[in-house]
Amino acid sequence: MITRPGRLVKLSMTVFCLITSLEKVEAQLKYAAIDTTIRAFMIDRKIPGFIAGIVNEKGIEWSNAYGLADLSSNIPMNMDGIMNIGSVSKTFTTMAAMQLWEKGLLDLNADVNRYLDVKIVNPMHSTKPITVFQILTHTSSICDGKAYAASYACGDPQQSLNNWVRETLVAGGRYYNGGDNFTASAPGQEQKYANMPFGLLGLIIEKIAQQPFNIYCKHNIFLPLGMENTGWFLQEIDRSRHITPYAYVTEEDKAELLANRRLYSDQAEFKLGTFVPNCLYSFPNYPDGLLHTSVRELSFYVVALLNGGELNGKRILKKQTVEKMLSLQLADNTHQGLTWHTRALSDGTNLWGHSGGDPGITTFLFFNPIDKIGVITFQNAATGGTFPLIVNKLYNLAKPN
Repeated sequence: MITRPGRLVKLSMTVFCLITSLEKVEAQLKYAAIDTTIRAFMIDRKIPGFIAGIVNEKGIEWSNAYGLADLSSNIPMNMDGIMNIGSVSKTFTTMAAMQLWEKGLLDLNADVNRYLDVKIVNPMHSTKPITVFQILTHTSSICDGKAYAASYACGDPQQSLNNWVRETLVAGGRYYNGGDNFTASAPGQEQKYANMPFGLLGLIIEKIAQQPFNIYCKHNIFLPLGMENTGWFLQEIDRSRHITPYAYVTEEDKAELLANRRLYSDQAEFKLGTFVPNCLYSFPNYPDGLLHTSVRELSFYVVALLNGGELNGKRILKKQTVEKMLSLQLADNTHQGLTWHTRALSDGTNLWGHSGGDPGITTFLFFNPIDKIGVITFQNAATGGTFPLIVNKLYNLAKPN
C-alpha cells in the first residue's frame, strides 16, 4: 500500500498534538498538589487573588490563577492581569544600567556626580564618593528618609524624577530634611537595603541616555522582549486590566491603614474583617518599585535571563553581563549580587531573584540559572510567608529528578 505525503503530514500532526496534550495533562497532574496549598495559603493570609507560574528556558511550563483580581466586579485573576510588582522592578533598573555599562557609557565605580548636574554626597562623609556599584549592592549610604513613605499618592507621579532627586538628596532641597536620606555610615562601609538609591540610578540613566528613564526602558528592554503591555506609569498601560490591590482590616493594622487613608477611596470604611481596595498609586522615586506588568510578560524577561540575555534572537544583555549580575559582589556576604540576591530553599539550594512588596501587593521572581527553572508569583495583598510556603514548593515540583 502506498501512503500519500498528505496522509503522512496529517499523521505527524496528530501524533504531535497527542504528545502535546499528554504533556499538558502530565504537567497539570504534576502540579495538582500545589493548588490545595495555594488555596489554603490564600485563606490563611487573607489574599483575594493569586497567580503562580513556572518558567523554563523555553517559556511557561505551568501556570494557574486563583481567586479574584477585583472583588466588587468579580473579575478573576489571570495571566494577563497587570499589577505593580514592587521591588522586583529594581532588577529592570539594573538591567538598564548594565546595558549602558556594556557600551562603556557608565562606570560602576565612578562617583555618581560624574553623570549629574548637581552634587550628591553623604553630608556626614562629604569626601567619600557614592558609586553605582554601591547602589547595586545596597552599600551607598543612601536610605529611605521620611519623605519617601510620604510620597505615595493615587495616580501617576506629579513631579519629575529629576526634581524628586534634587529635592531629596541635594542639600537645601525641600525634602532633604537635614540629610535624613543618608545613614551615619560612609559610602561602601555598610550594607543596608534601601529604595531611594534606585531613584538616583534611574536619573543617572536618564542623563546618560538623554531621554526619560521610562522611555529608555520601553525601547531597550520592554519592546525587544515583547513586553508590550508593561510600563512604569499608569498612562502607559491598559488600566482596565490592572489587578486591584487590597488591604485586609485587622485590629492590629487598622491604625496604620487609617494613617495612609490617602491611598484609599473616600468611601472606605475600614471595618474589621473586610477587604479595602487601594487606589492605583505611585511615587516619584518610581525606578525602585513601580513597574506594572503581568505574569505572562514577566515570564519573557525570565526566559531571556535563563538564556543568557537573549530572547527570540534579540539580545538585551551579553551572557557575561548576566553572569556578572548573578555573582556575589561583597566580601563576607553570601547572598548579594548586583541588585539580584540569593535565597536558600529548604534543601539548601540557592535561587537568584528578588521579591516585591507594597500596599496591597506581594511578588516573587526567583530562578536557578543552572537548571534553568524559575518561579513567579503575584498576589493582590501584602503578606508574608510566600517564599517558604509557595515558591519553595513550586521550584521543588519543577526541578529535575
